[in-house]
Amino acid sequence: MRAAGCDTVVDAKDLSVVGITEILSHLPKIYSLYRRLIAEADKRKPDLAIVIDSPAFNWRIARQMKKRGIPTVYYVAPQFWAWRQGRVRLIRNYIDKALVIFPFEEQFYRDRGVDATFVGHPLAELQHPAIERDDYAAQFHLDSSKPWIALMPGSRVKEVRMNLPTILEAATQLGPAYEFLLPVAPTLDRKFLLNLISQRPPVQHAQRNLGSPKITLVPESLPALWHSRAGIVASGTATVEAAMMCTPFVMVYRVSPLTYALGKPRVRVPHFAMVNLIAGEEIVPELVQHDFTAQKIVTRLNEILPDGPVRDRMLEGLARVKVRLRAPQPASGPPQHPADRAAEAILSTPGLARS
Repeated sequence: MRAAGCDTVVDAKDLSVVGITEILSHLPKIYSLYRRLIAEADKRKPDLAIVIDSPAFNWRIARQMKKRGIPTVYYVAPQFWAWRQGRVRLIRNYIDKALVIFPFEEQFYRDRGVDATFVGHPLAELQHPAIERDDYAAQFHLDSSKPWIALMPGSRVKEVRMNLPTILEAATQLGPAYEFLLPVAPTLDRKFLLNLISQRPPVQHAQRNLGSPKITLVPESLPALWHSRAGIVASGTATVEAAMMCTPFVMVYRVSPLTYALGKPRVRVPHFAMVNLIAGEEIVPELVQHDFTAQKIVTRLNEILPDGPVRDRMLEGLARVKVRLRAPQPASGPPQHPADRAAEAILSTPGLARS
């Protein structure tokens, strides 16, 4: 967005907080950013507002835009189908157009009076990385003769603190027969990850003669997933990336006990992993909260690492998910990227002033 000319007033990374209880300490800062953004809107008087994800923040922005008569589009509409479905009224009341990225969302929102359009998932058109495995191994000093496992604990500091220690414990149990790749999300500091890795549990007696498993930090997630035999992936966008790269994985996630206790009764979906929701069935195993243990990770990984029916079924399921994330293409002309379809929908929003 910055490369395209976006003038950043409030950086989205400053709003990146996970959990119900975790957000409380950040409220003063978030409210200050909210007021700054509204003041800037009053000053610049935009023709259109486009709010993206972050529902707790953005529905309030949308409400203020509505008061000012500014048409508003919601891109990557909130996942109110998962929990707090009554909050759909916020979208209905304040949003002129909702652009959704999962195929089942369009009907969900339309059934509740929201003008919604499925534009396709931005990751559905991802191309496989061009770098060859041997070249990638040479670049990051990896052993190409070993199977690789991608470790993706999340993109926020809080969730990484909750997820990575157990993932590292699983890596220790799996041992040095594997190479472990840990992509560094742009929102994380490399030193923070190295510090957590240095605190990983010691090697057990049976493995001491083999040594500790090697964990390598890499800058990008897609090549790591593409060249890995399997992955341990925290719930979120990374699960879709793994599906797009056709990499079998185990989904894991943990939040604070209080957040889990408050949030679980409100969940209205049968699965946590996005790929399972899209498929309408459990394609990848889900290890959440109390089920998220190192031993269970190892058990489920050992089912999908070798060739066989379990791995084949998961690969077939991931391929189905990839197809479903693509929006219908025009009958004629070149294929459209989801961003192109989103742009067309935005430009056709009623009330948008055109120069």
